[in-house]
Amino acid sequence: MNRAKIIATGYYLPSRILTNEDLEKIVDTTDEWITTRTGIKERHIAENDESSSDMGIKAGSMALEKAGLEPEDIDAVICATITPDHFFPSTACLIQKGLNLKNSFAFDVSAACSGFIYALHIAEAILLQDRVKTVLVIAAEKMSSITDWKDRATCVLFGDGAGAAILQKKKGDRGILSSFLGSDGNFGDLLIVPAGGSRTPVTEEIVRGGQHFLHMKGNEVFKVAVQKMVNSALNSLGRAGLEAKDVKLLIPHQANLRIIKAVAKRLKLRDEQVFINVDKVGNMSAATIALGLAEAEEKKIIKSGDIVNLVSFGAGFTWAGMVLRW
Repeated sequence: MNRAKIIATGYYLPSRILTNEDLEKIVDTTDEWITTRTGIKERHIAENDESSSDMGIKAGSMALEKAGLEPEDIDAVICATITPDHFFPSTACLIQKGLNLKNSFAFDVSAACSGFIYALHIAEAILLQDRVKTVLVIAAEKMSSITDWKDRATCVLFGDGAGAAILQKKKGDRGILSSFLGSDGNFGDLLIVPAGGSRTPVTEEIVRGGQHFLHMKGNEVFKVAVQKMVNSALNSLGRAGLEAKDVKLLIPHQANLRIIKAVAKRLKLRDEQVFINVDKVGNMSAATIALGLAEAEEKKIIKSGDIVNLVSFGAGFTWAGMVLRW
């Protein structure tokens, strides 16, 4: 049967690294406090003139080179981001321009940390139901642009970066086996950028109050995140006729090491079955799983035929799971 298969991945991380020791100098925190509560030791921070599309272009360029494709081979570009360059045009259109993808259509997906899985799901649907042959999925985030660097509870969490995946329709049993998506807007106020949209446009007063930055009620988010990520993993695996014991590698959203370990414990997974890089990159929203997948491929942690389970949770609330046979 036909399946949507990832034929190449790519990623990009800004060169600037912000360590916990660096944060100690700008906010009331310590390396011990951050590490104990989050597992994060450092994160990459984009330059002031470096946007989400800039990072997405670099990740996409790597994926194109690895796939051996030319720009004209790409039929569609989907970008998952909550830190777009502009309200419009879409960041996907800017990536399309930057990579000279003249034969493609392009659009953005906004599902916060679940955005990459959402975008892969949409790419699969396009490939299997349309004449489209090749889709480039990008997840690019400049979380530093919406971070309040005076808020020690949130500024320690986030980093910047981008990941990419190129999908094509292929016959066989390798590719996307199943997916599971969910959301509940009733939790929207627990993780939100309150101002900047049509409900609350930015004013001088809004900026002074920091309402254009990310706000999060961490304890409440933690409780729901573990439950929904476990549920997403089990549902996506069940739809593929698989169980957690069949998973070669779980690539969870890298929000917090405690969340990742809680999810792994409930799924009864061994340490070697769970991908973790949160200590090096922090929470990059939609880009975390995209980067994790690219890194797992690059380091040969996964090989042909392996079962890979992607699982995420983010603002909205949104959550998602996806099963791949690599």
